[in-house]
Amino acid sequence: MKQYDPSVKFETPIPQDFDWEHLSAPEYFNFAYDVVDRMGRDDRNKLAMIWANQVGDEKKFTFHDFTVLSNQAANLLLSQGVSRNDRVFMLIPRIPEWWIFALACMKIGAVFCPAPTLLTPHDIQHRIDYGNFKVVIADRENAPKVDEIADLCDSLSVRIIADSERSGWVSFPKEKDRLCRSEVLNIHNFRTKAKDPMLLIFTSGTSKMPKMVQHTHDLAIGHLITGGLWHGLTDQDVHWTVSDTGWGKNIWGNIFGQWICGACIFIYDIRGKFHGSDLLPVIEKYEITSFCAPPTIYRMLVLNDLKKYDFHALRHCCAAGEPLHLETVRLWKEGTGCTIREAYGQTETVALIGNFCGMESKPGTMGKAAPNWKLELHDDDGKPVPQGEIGRIAVKISDGLRPLGLLDRYVGGDEEAENARYFINGFYYTGDKAKLDEEGYYWFCGRNDDIIKSSGYRISPQEVEEAIMTHPSVREVAVVGAPDTVRGVIIKAYIILKPGFEPSDDLVRDIQRHTREETAPYKYPRAVEFVKELPKSFSGKIKREVLRKHAENGGPLICD
Repeated sequence: MKQYDPSVKFETPIPQDFDWEHLSAPEYFNFAYDVVDRMGRDDRNKLAMIWANQVGDEKKFTFHDFTVLSNQAANLLLSQGVSRNDRVFMLIPRIPEWWIFALACMKIGAVFCPAPTLLTPHDIQHRIDYGNFKVVIADRENAPKVDEIADLCDSLSVRIIADSERSGWVSFPKEKDRLCRSEVLNIHNFRTKAKDPMLLIFTSGTSKMPKMVQHTHDLAIGHLITGGLWHGLTDQDVHWTVSDTGWGKNIWGNIFGQWICGACIFIYDIRGKFHGSDLLPVIEKYEITSFCAPPTIYRMLVLNDLKKYDFHALRHCCAAGEPLHLETVRLWKEGTGCTIREAYGQTETVALIGNFCGMESKPGTMGKAAPNWKLELHDDDGKPVPQGEIGRIAVKISDGLRPLGLLDRYVGGDEEAENARYFINGFYYTGDKAKLDEEGYYWFCGRNDDIIKSSGYRISPQEVEEAIMTHPSVREVAVVGAPDTVRGVIIKAYIILKPGFEPSDDLVRDIQRHTREETAPYKYPRAVEFVKELPKSFSGKIKREVLRKHAENGGPLICD
């Protein structure tokens, strides 16, 4: 096995002969000490982050700055009795304090859990109780929500406010100057093993209470695939992943793989709703070289005149989170000169399938299996399916093949039953379905319960949506199965129209005709409903279970 050596500066760009297939973690590893602090020692002026917000404020941080600030934050945590394996709930938006306290938790061996700032007090209480969290760290905007429910949370004993002062809270800005900057005061031995728990994060579930995923410290090394092979980063890049701090996407794109590769991350502090056009001048102004966003964002961006902007610095564009429609890829390529390279993974993983650098990108596919990830597609009985057929994505974890970056386990609730659902006979099942083409590229076919079975056919919603999206009137579409007395289930499309088009029976027939011409006739939507918006999760994924219930029961479509 080729063991990752954090004491040696990682070469960028990644050498062509890098031994990905045998990459392993050392016994002891801590990203904060072994990567961030080392970067700060090697080059005191090396830029780690450019932060900006919507009103024009801007800050810059070197790796050395993060070393000092995370030392102070770690010493603050220690002063409040926080130590190894204590669970820390972080309700902090896109401000530098999120990274400061994440690194501080790593340094003392505490386990941190980022949470979306859109959570309500009820949501926060449920998650704190579910995860048995001892500490909450919040900013001035979110601290009041915690105060509403703090007395109801038996496990909660420490409240730290990251960016201001508040009664009943320990203030980081107030205490910072008295805290040691040069080192973490090691009253105990905080040296962490690579397999020690580091991170808890709730999945972006769209149908039920999200699961809580536990990752160990070697997750950071696993994200070399994400930052190095997918984002294609070097130590000369400025990388921007658009994500709220509470989601796995932020872990994927704004810390581990990017900083190991030596890139500077760009953080744009977006509050509330925004227009896609707001992001385009930011890409231009900061000369972003690598850009990653969910498909929802790209669909917003391509509605604008992209050729008005100067994208000369932009060289890598990536998307993940849900399938990206080919029409969006085409419009982005025309406007920026860059293709969008898709990848697939989960909160539970790193980028395990991708259109990686150095290989031919195939739009519409998730890409090929990442090195060190052994994948199979299985039927419902756990048997491999023939090439070209839809199967469940299975990651082989037996015979010493467990890859770096795969979750340690699910925690909380009925842990044994939850883990037994996904870890079966030497495989981890992602819960998604795909098919493999003759060139080795994977095509996403939906969650296990998204596959539509109609008149004896098994139909992927993605395939139908791709065909519908090429109609000139369609801005966005989601497809589900709807009950039918004759066929059992028919395809129903929920469609948002582009400006200038109005719903009509003639338009429905034209969309149906167009779909039959673009794909197999049995895949066309027999029912079409025009809507103003689609129900989506916090992370922008379409809530198909809401659409399925609406298709079955009718009534108003609730998108909140």
